Amino acid sequence: MSSVDAAIPAVGAAWRPSANPWLIAVVVTLAAFMEVLDTTIVNVALPHIAGSLSSSSDEATWALTSYLVANGIVLTVSGWLSDLFGRKRYFLICIGMFTVTSFLCGIAASLPQLILFRLAQGFFGGGLQPTQQSIILDVFPPEKRGAAFGVTAIAIVVAPVLGPTLGGYITDQMSWRWVFFLNIPVGLVAVFLISVLLDDPPWITSRKASGVDHIGLALIIVGLGCLQIMMDRGEDAGWFDSDFIRIMALLAFIGILGAIGWLLVAPHPVVRLSVFKDRNFSAGCLMMGAMGGILYASAVLIPQFAQLSLAYTATWAGLILSPGGVAVIVLIPVVNRLMKTMQTRYVIALGFTIMAFALLYSSGLAPGIDFRTLVIMRVFQTSGLAFLFVPISTVTYQTLPRDLRGDGAALFSMFRNVFGSVGISLATAQITRHAQIHQTYLARWASPFHQPFQELIAEYRRSLEAMGHAGAAAQDLAVGQVFQQFRAQAMIMAYSDVFYYCALIAFLVIPFCFLLSPGKATGSGATH
Repeated sequence: MSSVDAAIPAVGAAWRPSANPWLIAVVVTLAAFMEVLDTTIVNVALPHIAGSLSSSSDEATWALTSYLVANGIVLTVSGWLSDLFGRKRYFLICIGMFTVTSFLCGIAASLPQLILFRLAQGFFGGGLQPTQQSIILDVFPPEKRGAAFGVTAIAIVVAPVLGPTLGGYITDQMSWRWVFFLNIPVGLVAVFLISVLLDDPPWITSRKASGVDHIGLALIIVGLGCLQIMMDRGEDAGWFDSDFIRIMALLAFIGILGAIGWLLVAPHPVVRLSVFKDRNFSAGCLMMGAMGGILYASAVLIPQFAQLSLAYTATWAGLILSPGGVAVIVLIPVVNRLMKTMQTRYVIALGFTIMAFALLYSSGLAPGIDFRTLVIMRVFQTSGLAFLFVPISTVTYQTLPRDLRGDGAALFSMFRNVFGSVGISLATAQITRHAQIHQTYLARWASPFHQPFQELIAEYRRSLEAMGHAGAAAQDLAVGQVFQQFRAQAMIMAYSDVFYYCALIAFLVIPFCFLLSPGKATGSGATH
């Protein structure tokens, strides 16, 4: 056992959950799975939402932004809220209200109503992930936490992968409203089972929140809220060409910097930054942030490329991701076994190496790429993720004191989600930018003095004339088709560039893996 867990008082060490820990892990993961799924399942339904509620696509995006803003804020303070209400009670409140707000989202009659209900849904959903991790840390002994985090990985890694597939199928076959109604039976079952199975350990029931840190709470709301708005709306608004985005960036900077300064000196901070004194926790948060950014960005890039460049439907674009989710589930037991024989930091380094080469392979996109190749690319990418989530989660909490686990779980989840949001925004922004750069470059060759260009137009013209088009009309159509080819080629090159940059980030993270304490997992996955 680690030195931290060895120092647990006798009464605490003797506590065991009244129900089977694995049953508890499955039930609390079910609730977290439902919440993580909602961060991506709505994406593919946005055009349908816009049409149904008589709004523009740009306006409908606020249904996603409002959720992310509330979610990101609550993630950070969930440890304090858990102390305030009691962990089991807070978890049940979050699940119950998440279910209620899902129903309200499904029956929303206007876009303002949907945005308001999504804001509430994000507020209650934000407490599910960190509370789930905190529960797993307490109900499992250190030697079994690695295997338990394997169950958690199904929620955190597989849910964003399955979200677009499930969302696309439901939207195509039924209605976007069923994307939200889907949560109702899952939420009701989770509330019942958790109320029956879960008990708070004595060190949780004896801990009370130390009052409301109004200043810290306000700074976190301003900082993270404005950051999420800036990242989610930046591309549509033209980034720093927009006064609105510049104001959001300034408020985010002031809020986050002010929150850090205040939380370091406040007598009773809403979240304790002293968790970052633990080297394993700090390095783990850094690596989880990098993994989250790459996970969410790559989960958006491939289906977006398939829909925009290959004219796939939402369902088929989502199906590209599904085998990758299966690969994660199959590989997690293999990773747990590997953690028993290899130092955990080497397993994490291996995961980032696999991911880096997978993204490098994915940068070889080409016109007319087939479905099978895209599936192979995604499976290769998610294979790397399987080697990351469980080892990083296990080693992050290895030496963290028990009384800091609530704050640690909140900040750990916040890093993953905020970096995931940043990853999506940066990836989509870079696609737009690089498509314009490549189009400008390719346009240099589209001139009467470039023989291959003229030959390409002539080839198209002959084909059109053979189809019955007149000479002048055939010439105009040929030029238009060649221009469309140029644009398609520029877009493919832009996607390739972004995958290449993601690969570079994965390679750059590898050296940071060795900041973690040496040691390998024993038992069923605890690090020592």
